[in-house]
Amino acid sequence: MNRFSPVSLCIALSVLSSPGWAQSVVPMKGQSSQQTQADINECNSIANSQASSTSSQPSGGRVKGAAVGAAAGAVASGVRSNQHDAYDDRVDSDVKQNVRQDRAKETAAAGMVVGGSRQRQERRADEKTTQANTASAYSSCLQGKGYQVNP
Repeated sequence: MNRFSPVSLCIALSVLSSPGWAQSVVPMKGQSSQQTQADINECNSIANSQASSTSSQPSGGRVKGAAVGAAAGAVASGVRSNQHDAYDDRVDSDVKQNVRQDRAKETAAAGMVVGGSRQRQERRADEKTTQANTASAYSSCLQGKGYQVNP
């Protein structure tokens, strides 16, 4: 049975470690290459299962933004119409209502854009945090099994 030299083992493990979280994994307790690969696979599975159980995807950002925007548009339209009471006598109530609805729609659309943008920003931040936590769990697992993990 061929045995890898420590240097070739580190290079082989660096290439074989699929997640790419560590550049090198050095066995510190004389583990065989088969045991090392089994430990890498196990730690990879543990880290991925922890990541999938803790990740949460924000949802409804656009809908919430649209609702907030519509409410803000309705309030703003009401305030504007109250500020111009002198002109209100000359304008039909149906026209006033149409103007209010149009402003509410415009503000709802803007709120939807803002809500979607915030949702994407939150999702990206969550993904970065999840990746960092997964890498940390992977490294911690291997270190617990007696390996030195070099970034």
